[in-house]
Amino acid sequence: MKKNIFKVGLLQSLLFCFGGLYAQSDSTKTSKIDEVVVTAYGVKKEKKALGYSFQDVKGQTLVDAKENNMTNALVGKVAGLQVIKGGFGPGSSSKINLRGFNSFTGDNQPLIVVDGVPLSNSLGSKVKQNGKDFNNDFWNPDLDMGNGLSDINPDDIESLSVLKGGAASALYGSRGGNGVILITTKTGKRKGGLGITYSTSLGFENIFMKPDLQHSFAQGSIGLPNLPGVDNTTSWGPAFEGSNMTVHDNLKNFFKTGTNSQHTLSFQESLGEGSSLYTSANYLNSNSQIPNSKYERFNFMAKMNSNFGANKRWTSEVKAQYMSIKGTNRPSGGQGDGNYYPKILLMPQNIDVRDYREGQMQNEVTSRWITSNGINPYWTAYNALNADKKDRFLLNGYLKYQFNNWLSADVRLGTDFYSLNTDARVWTGSGRNNSYSTGQEKFYENNYIISLNAKKDNIIGKWGGSLSVYGQMMESRDKALYFSTQNLILANVFSTSNTSDLASITTTEVDMWKKINSVFAAAEINYDGYWFLNATARNDWSSTLNIDNRSYFYSSVSTSLVLTDMLKKLNGTTSNVLTFAKLRAAYAVVGNSLPPQSLYNTYLASTDPNGHIVLARNKILFNPDLHAEKLKTFEVGADMKFFDRVSLDVSYFNNNATDQLIAIPINPLSGYERMMINSGGLHNKGFEFVLNTDISKKENFAWNVNANFSTLKSNIDKIDGNISKYPLSGFDNVAFFAEVGKPYGAIYGTKFLRVEDTASPHYGKLIVDQNGLPQATQDQYYLGDQTPRALFGFTNSFVYKNIGLSFLIDGRIGGKFFSATQAALQANGLAADTAPGGKRDNMILDAVVEGNGGYTANTKEITQQDYWGAVTSGNLGITEQNIYDATNIRLRNIQLTYNFPKSIFQKLALQSAKVAFTANNVWMIYSKAKGIDPESVFAINSNATGFENLAFPTSRSYLFTITLGF
Repeated sequence: MKKNIFKVGLLQSLLFCFGGLYAQSDSTKTSKIDEVVVTAYGVKKEKKALGYSFQDVKGQTLVDAKENNMTNALVGKVAGLQVIKGGFGPGSSSKINLRGFNSFTGDNQPLIVVDGVPLSNSLGSKVKQNGKDFNNDFWNPDLDMGNGLSDINPDDIESLSVLKGGAASALYGSRGGNGVILITTKTGKRKGGLGITYSTSLGFENIFMKPDLQHSFAQGSIGLPNLPGVDNTTSWGPAFEGSNMTVHDNLKNFFKTGTNSQHTLSFQESLGEGSSLYTSANYLNSNSQIPNSKYERFNFMAKMNSNFGANKRWTSEVKAQYMSIKGTNRPSGGQGDGNYYPKILLMPQNIDVRDYREGQMQNEVTSRWITSNGINPYWTAYNALNADKKDRFLLNGYLKYQFNNWLSADVRLGTDFYSLNTDARVWTGSGRNNSYSTGQEKFYENNYIISLNAKKDNIIGKWGGSLSVYGQMMESRDKALYFSTQNLILANVFSTSNTSDLASITTTEVDMWKKINSVFAAAEINYDGYWFLNATARNDWSSTLNIDNRSYFYSSVSTSLVLTDMLKKLNGTTSNVLTFAKLRAAYAVVGNSLPPQSLYNTYLASTDPNGHIVLARNKILFNPDLHAEKLKTFEVGADMKFFDRVSLDVSYFNNNATDQLIAIPINPLSGYERMMINSGGLHNKGFEFVLNTDISKKENFAWNVNANFSTLKSNIDKIDGNISKYPLSGFDNVAFFAEVGKPYGAIYGTKFLRVEDTASPHYGKLIVDQNGLPQATQDQYYLGDQTPRALFGFTNSFVYKNIGLSFLIDGRIGGKFFSATQAALQANGLAADTAPGGKRDNMILDAVVEGNGGYTANTKEITQQDYWGAVTSGNLGITEQNIYDATNIRLRNIQLTYNFPKSIFQKLALQSAKVAFTANNVWMIYSKAKGIDPESVFAINSNATGFENLAFPTSRSYLFTITLGF
């Protein structure tokens, strides 16, 4: 008999509004609310017990994406997760940001943990120069050599979990201040047959997006071709129409079709009762669309798990991962001669770049180019060479003893170690110096963790609980030595001793050492399996802090209430509509630790021209009283499931970062330019929605939709005293700030000079000079910010019998970026804007001329060349012209698979076979960036991510995969 649902109370009434509650028998189908997931430090918890947002990504999803850098496979799959990509070849870095930037000066990346062992996800280039700054030079930045996560083989991953909130990551202390990504690798499982899987793929890549160009005018100036002997490569010349000239697509002609091949062989098996083995080897070879550029990666992994001893009380795990990464001739960025992309992009279209290819692809040849002092891009690709080789080991061992059914102890040892060797050489034959540089980096991080764990239900009545107590010692060291010289005695003899001028030798040594000792604990109280209260506490002692501030404490508390379980256990009330409902809330204090060498002032020793020893101060006055930044996070949310097939996860987060590490200006008479202090506040808040539903789940047809949407509102609350803007980075006349009252990453630059007097009848009009040309303001103005307002991903997956099809549409809404590529195209007369409608008619700007204390209407006629010459004067021109909306929506990925029926393998050693086709970066559905990919970032290891500077074109890839199981 049905019960009167209105007598159950307020909670039942609320649930009735959602789901039509009524009593049922115990045989009613319920949701899988007891799903177990891996949380901080490998602790397995029921998902219903978590008081914070939790998202996981299956390892196969990362494999199917077929990205060289596994980081890119996360795009669009996790709410609130943004991937920021470098734009320099197949092995370039990608940076992860969760729920916005939390630090003015930190790298703002989550901690990566693989099987309980932290993995350094350092970005791109060399270790910080002189222990302080990366080389993000506007002209000649360091090469981008990939981030740490890109070294991992996706085929080895069982699952990836994203801990976004402070309560989720608080156990990791200051290192988890920006969130944590937990990676669990595969273990051996008993399979039919031999347990061997072989997979091979072959892929092709070409240019995904090209800048919008004009195809109507050729090389020259003022509408005329160049006079004999004139070195001018701009495209302000005569029209193609009516001439015998041919329009050449030099981007297509120079860049080739890239190839990508990959082979994976794995073995997994259960070795008798209680033991299993997983081993794999993977080789990736990517011959980029960029000529003479290559990326290779070899991975090997072996992992053994065992349960042994009396009553199987002992559990052990031993794992070794080896990664070998080689980069050959990675492309360089910047606007200097090291970046040859501008030579191709800005080449007049009446000239075919292939005419300059012959004889340029050998060492020690003379560069032959359009202009007498220009450098042939083919020559650069084959004579300005670089190579890097990284050998990396990720090792861990784990041993656990189960004393009884409620008490256990374990110990985990882990290390992440790599050695990186670099080499760069420029041969003779061009205007570039015959130069050589070499370097070596060595990094290690060792972790030693012990824990005691107790868990028991029904301790007192229906009350249960758990308690884990940990101790940890962490030690890391980053040591590097770089050598470079611009003047070789013997041409093309690349040796550190072959230099004609000792003053030209640059030697940089970096040695950063850090230790953190920690004790921490996690406790849980639960009542009858439907109400959970979790708390964590951690105290760190860091070697990078002054002894008086060395000890610092972090804590968190979270709770979850499973309403459907509670009502079912209280009075047997269930629902066919709302099959699961959970409310949750969490609060935590986490932080960002100080980097090494950030406390005490040192001197730099050098010699003057007379050989006397000179000591020079650093420009920043350090402060021994500095302490770690703090991040206070609050989160509430609800998890619901309807009809046992539609899951909805809703979260609201509010993060408040305080005590920012900033360097404020001080009186230069002190001998310093800036002083490090703890001050400033940064506020991020937003909503996250995750929807997963099985629209159809029939025997021969299944349709699943997974969607996520997140919003972000960022605001700088304060900095210090009278300071309202703090510089994040700057490139020429474009600057990025943390500014009070504005979102993170405020973009400043020059604007078009306009009438600002609101009382004037000419208010808002351009103020041109006496020649009728636009002018720039003298000062910099706020032009927008780099922070996205929302991110989303939408995945559809279909399965019909043995055929599978899925596609991902993802996007970013809001935020802006500056494009130096567009500025260069405009200056050279190649941007589509320089020939509206394919014509270059003269024009008179609707503007005014200032003079005699007032304004008069502009009557001067100007050419398109005159106009764009004024707009782009200087390196980057009037900043306002090339600020673009970063909003973009794209069809990111398509996958088509076919699984061969198992019936055809009955008499064969083959157990399974699958073929797949994958396409990435398929279609840019919406963008206002005029052919520039908004994902292209110039300085990946800078927080100024809203700056694009002549980045190489992003690629579209097509891959075919065969997977065989034996």
